[in-house]
Amino acid sequence: MSDRPVSKAWMERATRVLPGGVSSPVRAFRAVGGTPLVMRSGSGAEITDVDGRRYVDFVCSWGPLILGHAHPEVQAAIVAAVSRGTTFGAPCEPEIELAEHLVAAYPGLEQVRFVSSGTEATMSAIRVARGFTGRDRIIKFSGCYHGHADPLLVAAGSGLVTYGRPSSAGVPEAFAKETVVLPLDDEERLTTYLREHGDKVAAVIIEPVPANNGLLLQRAEFLQALRRETARAGTVLIFDEVISGFRLARGGAAELLGITPDLATFGKVIGGGLPVGAFGGRREIMRQLAPEGPVYQAGTLSGNAVAMSAGLATLRVLERENGWARLDATGRALEEMLRPVLARAPFPAQFVRLGSLFWMSLQGGEPPRSAERVEAAAADRYRPVFHALLEAGIAIAPSAYEVGFLSLAHTEAHLARLRDALASALSSAPSAGQ
Repeated sequence: MSDRPVSKAWMERATRVLPGGVSSPVRAFRAVGGTPLVMRSGSGAEITDVDGRRYVDFVCSWGPLILGHAHPEVQAAIVAAVSRGTTFGAPCEPEIELAEHLVAAYPGLEQVRFVSSGTEATMSAIRVARGFTGRDRIIKFSGCYHGHADPLLVAAGSGLVTYGRPSSAGVPEAFAKETVVLPLDDEERLTTYLREHGDKVAAVIIEPVPANNGLLLQRAEFLQALRRETARAGTVLIFDEVISGFRLARGGAAELLGITPDLATFGKVIGGGLPVGAFGGRREIMRQLAPEGPVYQAGTLSGNAVAMSAGLATLRVLERENGWARLDATGRALEEMLRPVLARAPFPAQFVRLGSLFWMSLQGGEPPRSAERVEAAAADRYRPVFHALLEAGIAIAPSAYEVGFLSLAHTEAHLARLRDALASALSSAPSAGQ
């Protein structure tokens, strides 16, 4: 990678005051090597680093920027909100309006509570599910990430299930012991466990479109079995739609898949680029929350006027401009461009997409549907491709296992730049045998 002296100088300062020089681990480039770029500005589908280099951005701040950077209507909404005050520690109009929008759009959603991050949303959804059912145990799936709350930082292992083994230092085993990990794409194991132990399980949480360990698109049969068996066991089904919510469709993956969960968690898009999270579901579950019920949850900046206004502006643009259909059309166009390019790669490579989410799976066979089928060799193939794209002015995720995002700001010309840069990168990439 050519020298970027200003970014390098800023990162030297950053490493002295920020662990690893970053506020979120994947930004540190540890998975791909090299020095992270420090960004200065963004506009539409492009970002500019502190060295003045511009890139077509397919990260979109990891999903929130569904309209692109610095969208004028979102900016105007933020400025107007700030002029009235940033936060009140009290109910505000845009908070109520955004809640009404979410409830009207998402299947089965009757009430919602705002928080400030996706981690808070999943943590709180699990707490209210436990309060509602009076049970302690939860089930998650390997390959699904639900934030960094202690009960959810557990890893899968061999056998039918894996019980509560922390995958992060600082998480006591006692905190994770009531978490059961099952594999994705295996309705037999799911059904067996819930029929034998379902009366002990408060909730099953899943990304209905797993997008944190590659894009692991699930079969309809597996998700339908999940809905059927949780209902049979009296277990709360939680869809983690922090990534997919209000990105894949107005009603998220629930609408797209035709499956209504009991609770759902949201983030990213509904904040318009500002910190946000939310969880919600059936009224009978949500009324367990204080002040109506015994489950406590609170947040000083939850529902703050600025984030709520940015989220409202984003959803209004999407609704007015037929945004979800346009995003899917952009995704189809990118798929048509990249499939033949990946077919000529010197190693197995496939394009995986759903709507405006996409992933380059650099391995053979069918695209994986479970974390256990994702090959470690794909990361080795990804590194030189990532850096070649970066040199060509294309920003994709600095990890082989993260997905790409499209926005309404991406044009055919932006997609063509990715196609041409990828073709060049693959032409010089080492083959699978090297």
